[in-house]
Amino acid sequence: MNLENYFISQFTSRHIGDDGALIEGYVYSKDAFFENVHYKKKWLTYGQIAQRAMLVNISDAIAMNAVPKYALLSVAMPKCMSREDMQELAEGFKKVALQYGIDIIGGDTISNTKLDITITIISKTDKPLLRSCVRNGYALAYTGTLGKSAKELKKLFNNGTIHKKSKFIDIKLRQEFVQKSQRVLKAGMDISDGLFSDLGKMTSLNRIGLKFSKKIAKSVACSGEEYEMLIAFDKRDTKALKRRSQQTRTPITVFAYASRNKYTNRCKAHHF
Repeated sequence: MNLENYFISQFTSRHIGDDGALIEGYVYSKDAFFENVHYKKKWLTYGQIAQRAMLVNISDAIAMNAVPKYALLSVAMPKCMSREDMQELAEGFKKVALQYGIDIIGGDTISNTKLDITITIISKTDKPLLRSCVRNGYALAYTGTLGKSAKELKKLFNNGTIHKKSKFIDIKLRQEFVQKSQRVLKAGMDISDGLFSDLGKMTSLNRIGLKFSKKIAKSVACSGEEYEMLIAFDKRDTKALKRRSQQTRTPITVFAYASRNKYTNRCKAHHF
């Protein structure tokens, strides 16, 4: 057990274990976006920082088939930030909030040596998509393409540049696909820590293993911050799901089936 999982295991609430906490039809989720941990200031504008911080948090709501409604912002800002910088940051938050129909209802601001952001998203769902309910024989798939975020991050660390429409900067969430596929999806979660690592969470929770039907390169499967969807479904619904993927222009790759053997994650933890 890595240190992140060990710390989480110290808490025993039944609401812990999914991308957010589901309580009476509402989903509560929260993620941090810290300077020099998740990004470096020279990589992004203030507007891009705010937009990415919002999208990273909204992805948890989308992954649970929830509609984001409200946001609480906590922003720790360095004193060297100008009013223009603060305005650009605020506009970035508001731009994404407007796009997803979110009301920013409050939060907290403090002085800090760097720009650190945490956001709480409150969402509503009538049919939550959880990580549990994966049964033996179910098919597993992921949306989009994986591996680009790791390559772009490596380029940034090597003082390279990436396009403003690159996956690291311009996150595309799969809201329409999840909503239109909710009838056939049995389980799901967003891929934030890498496919193999997130598979570890899903298989452990459901006490299942995997039988891979497609070879996946480790460099692809260990790429974090992809914000694609990892989904499980009854293989009898494969055609129906592929129709939904075509309708929403969402590529899906079926790569494994749930089985009774043991799954072992071959990727290093991103956080600890």
